[in-house]
Amino acid sequence: MIVTEDLSKHFEEFIAVDGVNLKVGAGEVLALLGPNGSGKTTTVRMLTSILKPTRGKAWVAGYDVVEHPDEVRASVGVLTEHHGLYGRMPADEYLDFFGQLYGMDLPTRRERADHMLDEFGLEPYKRRRVGKFSKGMQQKLALARTLLHQPPVLLLDEPTSAMDPESARLVRDAIQDLRSSDRAIILCTHNLPEAEKLADKIAFIRYGTIIAQGTPDELRQRLLGAAVFEVRFGSDQNIDLLSLPEGFQDAGRGENWLRYRSAQPEVDNPIVLQHLLNMGLKVISLEEVPRSLEQIYLQVMNDPKIMDSEAVYAG
Repeated sequence: MIVTEDLSKHFEEFIAVDGVNLKVGAGEVLALLGPNGSGKTTTVRMLTSILKPTRGKAWVAGYDVVEHPDEVRASVGVLTEHHGLYGRMPADEYLDFFGQLYGMDLPTRRERADHMLDEFGLEPYKRRRVGKFSKGMQQKLALARTLLHQPPVLLLDEPTSAMDPESARLVRDAIQDLRSSDRAIILCTHNLPEAEKLADKIAFIRYGTIIAQGTPDELRQRLLGAAVFEVRFGSDQNIDLLSLPEGFQDAGRGENWLRYRSAQPEVDNPIVLQHLLNMGLKVISLEEVPRSLEQIYLQVMNDPKIMDSEAVYAG
């Protein structure tokens, strides 16, 4: 649904995007993560045929972004960080206006507008001018506009910014529901827990270049090493002299716990557990130590040696 090959954009001497290679299949959500100024918005603008690439190619829903710009724009729903709502228009007229731009007939656009207003809890306020909406309500209306024509590709830039927790959860649930076999989504966000919850794949962009990408599990393995498991013992157990089975790496221990690394937990965990039980120790729990997307993000962004090498790239 979305493919880029060496996608690049230069503004005179400034390189905004440099050699981006992405692939997002139908039914997938890709989170594009990076600091401000890293090239996320420029990439999205090229994918919507707003900006023409300096080099490289991109296809959206099967259409070349340079050769078929009208078809691309009809196939995407875009939510930008600055959504440009028309403050003097009532919400229902605002959606009807965009329905006309998308070429929808009157019955269809009214049905879709009513559905989207109801979906996001805005139906009671449909005759209120958009300028009177709170920031959260405006964000929900912008998302409703993005989904109005049921596009097969969604490009969402900070979709839950300025929202209260309840509204943000509603939008996240809506994005989950939008995942389907015939739709692809790119999500740009600074909310890392949100990205971890919603995305099938993660791509990190720095200085306009994709420096690492893959599934969350692939990235954890490549960038943080083998998974860490923690065993907890009863409070009356003495583990000072405890040793792990031969070949296992000690990853820390405390008064009634120890940790070890394992790249094959389905094989290693039963070995460790049986070893501990044979020593007469009372095991209370054995579980993987959570490793968040924030840890991966900080590792990627703060390590200048990570530059889209084979060790961190999954295409």
